[in-house]
Amino acid sequence: MTRCGWAYSDELREYHDHVWGIPQHDEVQLYKMLILEGLQAGLSWEIILKKEKAYEQAIDGFDYLKIAQYDETKYEELMQTPLLIKNKLKMRAIISNAQAFMKVQEEFGSFDQYIWSYVDFQPIKHHYASSKDVPSYDELSQKISQDLKKRGFKFVGPTIIYSYLQAIGIYNDHEINCDFY
Repeated sequence: MTRCGWAYSDELREYHDHVWGIPQHDEVQLYKMLILEGLQAGLSWEIILKKEKAYEQAIDGFDYLKIAQYDETKYEELMQTPLLIKNKLKMRAIISNAQAFMKVQEEFGSFDQYIWSYVDFQPIKHHYASSKDVPSYDELSQKISQDLKKRGFKFVGPTIIYSYLQAIGIYNDHEINCDFY
């Protein structure tokens, strides 16, 4: 099987084959991927994938309804949890982004409705020969990033949002020789 060049480890292959570029509409999964992409800032995606299960256990399976209710005691508990990234800003963003996520749901009916409306509910298939050709951000990721920041989201810069759009299948950036293209 031919895959994108970046899918070189077991974790990355699993992610590539079963998550990346597949249109996602489930609210918990949309929140989860937003959090995981934000956690990646300054780190490799492989590190985040290795920590995904620890986060799933520590933060109620990425249930944003529960996470939005976390208090200072729960925050401190999370900061002491083994395997989680001990970055205070990222940990606080998990909580504040859950709250912002729910506000978007209130306004648009769902986060899915909000995020997919940017592309008229149709995935965009790019045509890149190599992952080196893929931009780190584009006009759409900048636009969404600015809007999310206005809505109180953290760790949602244009590069993170571009990766998020790939992760949730709004962008299909599989290399043209990849079997998943």
